[in-house]
Amino acid sequence: MQERFIMDLLLLLSLSVLCVSAEQEVENLSGLSPNPDRDIFVVRENGTTCLMAEFVVKFLIPYDVLALNGIDLITEQASVSIPRGAQIAGRCGSSESELQILWNNHAFTFRIFFSKEKRTLGSDGKAKEAEVWKINKVQLVYNTSEGTHFINAYNPGKHTASTHHLSALVTPAGRSFVCSAQQTFTLISSDHQKGITVSIYDIQIQPFDIKSDFVFSEPYKCITDEREQLEQMLPLVLGLILGLIIVITISVYHFHLKLTAAQQPQLPRDRSLYKNI
Repeated sequence: MQERFIMDLLLLLSLSVLCVSAEQEVENLSGLSPNPDRDIFVVRENGTTCLMAEFVVKFLIPYDVLALNGIDLITEQASVSIPRGAQIAGRCGSSESELQILWNNHAFTFRIFFSKEKRTLGSDGKAKEAEVWKINKVQLVYNTSEGTHFINAYNPGKHTASTHHLSALVTPAGRSFVCSAQQTFTLISSDHQKGITVSIYDIQIQPFDIKSDFVFSEPYKCITDEREQLEQMLPLVLGLILGLIIVITISVYHFHLKLTAAQQPQLPRDRSLYKNI
C-alpha cells in the first residue's frame, strides 16, 4: 500500500513538472535582428513574456597551449560570440530571474542572473525607498576540448568562470535597461584563476514586470549614453547661442546707427541755403 502511494506521488510530481515545462516557452528571435551580431532572447511563462534581452556579447577567453619546446606553456586568447542558432532556457520569478544560453553542443553555457531589491535613494533628509532590479551574477561554463576556438589547448576540459559580488545595470523596477555603450565584466575562471572578459553592448534588457507581450517597458538609459547624447547636442546648443548673440549684436548696432542719425542736424539739400547756416 505504501509503495503504491509513493508511486502515485511520483507520478503526480512528474505530471506537475511536465505542466510547468509546458507553460514555459523560450524563443531565440535573433534572426529578426537587422544586426547579425545582435541576439534577441525571450522567455514566456503562462503565455506572457516575463523576460526579454537584446544585446551583442563577445567573450575573450585565455587558455594554455604547449610551446614549441614541449615544456613551457603559452597563453592564447579565444574570441567567442553567440551564434544565431543558440539554445536558450530561462526562469522567471517575482524577485529572481535567470537567462541561460547554450551553443556548440553545450561546449558553452552563458548564464545571467537577475534579482530585484529595495534600495534607499535620495539624501538631505528626503531619502525614499524604491524598488530596483540588477544583474547580480554572470557565469560562463566552457569546454576547452572544443577545437574550433581552443586550438591545441593544453590539458583540455570543462571550466566555470563567474563574477563575484556583482551589482550591474541597476534599473528602476518596471523599466528596461538600455545602453549602446559597452559594459564589461571580468569573470574569474576555475582554470588557474584566469580572467575572462565579457563585453556586452547595444543592450536592452528587462527581466521583471513586462506589461505587454514582446514589448519592453519604458527605457532607462545608462549614464554613458546620456553623456554621449549631451556631448552630441552640445555643439548644436553652442551654435544656436552663438547665432543668437550675433543676431542681437547686429540688431543693437543697427538700432544704434538709426538713433545716431536721428540726433544729427539735417543739412538742407538746396546748396543755396548753406549761406544761411
